[in-house]
Amino acid sequence: MQIGSPADSKLYVLAEASELLPVVRKITENAYNRLSRLDERLELMLLCDPRRAAIAADYEKIVRKWIASITRLGAIPNGLWRVDFDTGEGYLCWRFPELKIGYFRDYDCEFDDRKSVKSLIEETAPFWA
Repeated sequence: MQIGSPADSKLYVLAEASELLPVVRKITENAYNRLSRLDERLELMLLCDPRRAAIAADYEKIVRKWIASITRLGAIPNGLWRVDFDTGEGYLCWRFPELKIGYFRDYDCEFDDRKSVKSLIEETAPFWA
């Protein structure tokens, strides 16, 4: 695995994206767990509690660090806990807590319009498979 600068982009085939997924998943799970703890603290506070601003700042730091980490790996954050891997034809898509990269979407499609990788491989045999 090569870690690049945040401006670097990479094209992936399914095997490469799948190989990188455990790292992406660990980074994401760590950030998710940290945010969950902040959410629990916020739920116990009154809306007027002045400590809420500090927690909101911590929340933003965690999200920004997650985005930077995913980007340095050559993947593309596409919403909170959602990651795209560019194939040159579209994106292999993953969303926490999915266990594998099981979806693909065209460049002009939304994340929620993603299609099953398995069915695409059977129907069209894309080069990235």
